[in-house]
Parts: sequence; C-alpha cells; structure tokens
Amino acid sequence: MPAHDVSSLVAEAALDRPDMLAVVESGGRSVTWRVLEDEVARIATGLGAAGVVAGQRVTIAMGNRIEFATAYLGVLRAQVVAVPVNPRATAGELARMVADSGSRLVLADGETIATVRDAVRLVRAARAGETEELDADLVERAHEPRVHVVGVEPEGDEQAYDALRAVAPRPVPPLPDPEKLACLLYTSGTSGRPRAAMLTHRALVANIEQAAALDPPMIHGDDVVLGVLPLFHVYGLNAVLGGVLRHRAKLVLAERFDPQATLDLIDDEAVSVVPVVPPVLAYWVTEDHLRERLLPVRLMLSGSAPLSPELVERFTGASGIAVHQGYGLTEASPIVTSTLCSPELQSGSVGAALPGVEIKLLDDLGQPPEGDDPGEIWIRGENLFSGYWPDGDDGPDAEGWWGTGDVGFLDDSGDLFLVDRLKELVIVSGFNVYPAEVEEVIREVDGVVEAAVIGVEDEASGEAVVAYVVPADGVDRIADAVREHCAVRLARFKQPSRIEVVEELPLTVTGKVQKGRLRGLERRRSLGLLE
Repeated sequence: MPAHDVSSLVAEAALDRPDMLAVVESGGRSVTWRVLEDEVARIATGLGAAGVVAGQRVTIAMGNRIEFATAYLGVLRAQVVAVPVNPRATAGELARMVADSGSRLVLADGETIATVRDAVRLVRAARAGETEELDADLVERAHEPRVHVVGVEPEGDEQAYDALRAVAPRPVPPLPDPEKLACLLYTSGTSGRPRAAMLTHRALVANIEQAAALDPPMIHGDDVVLGVLPLFHVYGLNAVLGGVLRHRAKLVLAERFDPQATLDLIDDEAVSVVPVVPPVLAYWVTEDHLRERLLPVRLMLSGSAPLSPELVERFTGASGIAVHQGYGLTEASPIVTSTLCSPELQSGSVGAALPGVEIKLLDDLGQPPEGDDPGEIWIRGENLFSGYWPDGDDGPDAEGWWGTGDVGFLDDSGDLFLVDRLKELVIVSGFNVYPAEVEEVIREVDGVVEAAVIGVEDEASGEAVVAYVVPADGVDRIADAVREHCAVRLARFKQPSRIEVVEELPLTVTGKVQKGRLRGLERRRSLGLLE
C-alpha cells in the first residue's frame, strides 16, 4: 500500500532494516535507518514544541548533509510545509523567498549562515518599513523568521539546530489528507520573479510510486545511490532521496560535484546508481581509465537538461555504461518520462511516460498536431503540482492536464523527443534560469537603457547566460557595472557568462525584442562568422 507521505517511508524502513546504513556523507558521517527515523521523529516533535504548526512554512537553506534529510522529513511528518532553497542564493534572492513563503523558521548551516543572516535582516527591515527593497505583496506575506543553525555557533537570537530535536519524540497524528501542501519549490518566474510550485504529499508520493512501478525497478534495495545532485532541487529531493527511501537503498551524499573526488567516492563507496546532469558526463567523458573508475556502476541516469546524442555516444564508448535519460519538471515532482520505460534505447529520445503519467501534444490552436508534427507537451497524472504559490494559479486544468511549455513529438513506440521550448528557459548545469529575472536585475544598473538575455550552448554547463545590453549615451564601463551588480543580486549560475554592449536591440513592430535574431548572431559567432 503506497505511503501517505514521504516521511512514513523512513518509519517503514526502520522497522524492516533498522541497523542498515541509510545515509552516508562523503566526509564519513552516517546514520542507520533506526537513527534516521529517530531523528525525523525528534524534529517533527520539536517543531511543534517550537510553536510551528501544520501548514506553516520552514525554509531549509542547507547543503547536502544528513541534517537536510532529517529536517526535510521531520517538517513533512509534522505536516508543516518545507521550503528547500538554493544554498548558493544571494541574500536578496533568499529574502524574497523567505518573505514570499511566509516562513516562520529558517534552517541554515555553516556554508549558508552568513547569507541567511543578511536575508533575515532584510526581511525584518522590510516588515518594519525601513527599506523598499522587497515588493509590497511579499512584505504582506512575510512573518518574523527565526533562525536555527547547524555546524556553527548561533549568534544573537539564533538557536542551534539541536534545539529543534525533542528529548523524547512523540507520535504525530497521521496525515489527514494527502492533498495538504507538503513542499514549495521555487522556480524562476517568467514574470521576472521566482514562483513556488505547490507540491502536495499526494504529488510527491505519486511520483515516487510511479518510478517504483518500473520493471525492473530503477533502484534496488541493495543499491548504493550517489547523492551529488543538490537536495534543494526537485531531482535530488524526490527522484533521488524519495527513491532511496522507497527502496530502502543507501544514499551517499556529496556536498558538491568535483570530477575527480566524485569518481573516487563512487569507487570508495561502491556506488551502483549514478543520477547526474549532462555537464557531469561532459566532465567525465575525457577522463583516462573511465571504464575502470566506474566499475561499480550498473545504472547511469541523466535528467534536468537536454543531453546531446553525441555526448551519450562518446560517454558510453568510453565507459561501457548505457546512459538512461529522463524528462521532468519541478511541477511534475519531477519525472515524466524515462528511457527505462522505452522498448529500446533510441538516440535523441527522453523515453516513454512513467506508469500513471499521460502525455498529449497540442498545436497553437489547442488541437492534436497533424501527422508527425511536433506540438506543446501536455501532461496529466497524480504527480502534478497544485499551481503556483500562494493562490494556486496556472495549475492543471479542470481535467487534470497541464501545458509544460516544451515542444516535442511522440514516435509510434510512445517515446518522447524534445524539439524546442516555448518558454525562454535557459538551463545551466541543470538549473533553471529565466531571462526575465536576469533582465530585470540588469535594468537596475544606472546607465542601462535596455537588456535582453538568451541562452547559448556551453560544453561545460549545457547552456550559458549571455546578456545584450544597451547603455545610455556617454556611459562607460557598463559591462563591468552589470557584472558587479549581477554578482550581488543573482546566484552564480544565473549570472551572465558574457555581456555584449550594443547600440540597440532588434525589435518587432510592436517593440518586442527579437531574441531569435540574437540567437542567430550567437550561432554565427559560434561558427566563426563574427568577431
């Protein structure tokens, strides 16, 4: 019988294999299933003792560490709402998410605490009317956030993470309704502001069960699964952590990806399942003795961004390991398709739909495309989100279908092939960057008249951000000013890798920037036809 919430998977595993290792950090710390369950229960009880009640939000700003897992799962068990955020977010970005979500607590570690402190000061100043840096609607939703920190000494009114660990955990009432909100995951909004996808307990568990229904299963109980994907990202959070919990495998956490150190970790821990993003394969494909270094690996999974058939062919040739791809979105919790569902591996395919997930294609008129023509990908399934925070806007329609904004076609076998994106999304190392958000930040710079941001191919990160900037007359060093401002306001992966200063942008008759022409310039530049 499927679990009602993700945290109950821990309790089941603790009964089944209490003394087996559940989570191991690359630095050597580890917890068994029995200890993991005890920690989750203590956090769930401690949240209640701290005055956090069901439905309230808790921001988790931590890297890949055991406390992230115990905090996330404890929050879910307490029927509080988890808000995992990028630990590399800037103070301004973090303040906006803390305020928007109305988080009562912020959990930080040694790597994030300095940024968290700055963000909390900004939220408090905005609530007191001392700054207008946060939009009014965010301030209205904001609450006074308290901070708990692990790994460093608390300062001021902060408390240690251990203060949330109840001395004696008490049973928490069972989840009354799987439709209750479990998680808010922020994605960059097309309006220029991040939006949080509202994922219910039903959606999270549904996708875990849909992946578990594969035959043979994606993860076995005796597998060792690499946890190098960031846990704040839906891929690492539900596809990897959720899958490990469901199958009672062992998760090996790495704080960050390092080409050599991660290969060493795979060898040292006998890692058998390796979920990664395409840039990882690009780093490894030129590695000497790759086949020997990946000897323990039985399954290589790639998601979060398109993977070129050429890279797949080179990697498989060098390693002897087939690469299975998938297509997913935060709003789908996240897996939609996998080549593990395909009758056979096909070049360029992202696989067939998981059991319980439906796909249809629609043209611009909302009709099925003719013949083999591509169309916008629409999906339906229990794994879909409930719209965007706080009002549930732009969620699935009355029949449960949701348009992804991606364009593709289906072959006769049911395999999906991605063609393009309707949205102007740029995917850098598996992370979503919406040009509107970056453009808005660039326009804040004195002397910038207009800006347009596009994505270009990048061998290391899949895509990179390029900004075209129009300066006011007589303004010098505008590129430096833009670069310095973006370094303060944007996470590193969102910052432009290159800034092109131009006299004007190509516009349509209605004044819209013709980004297709900018992409054409970039293609010509890549072919050496432009200086």
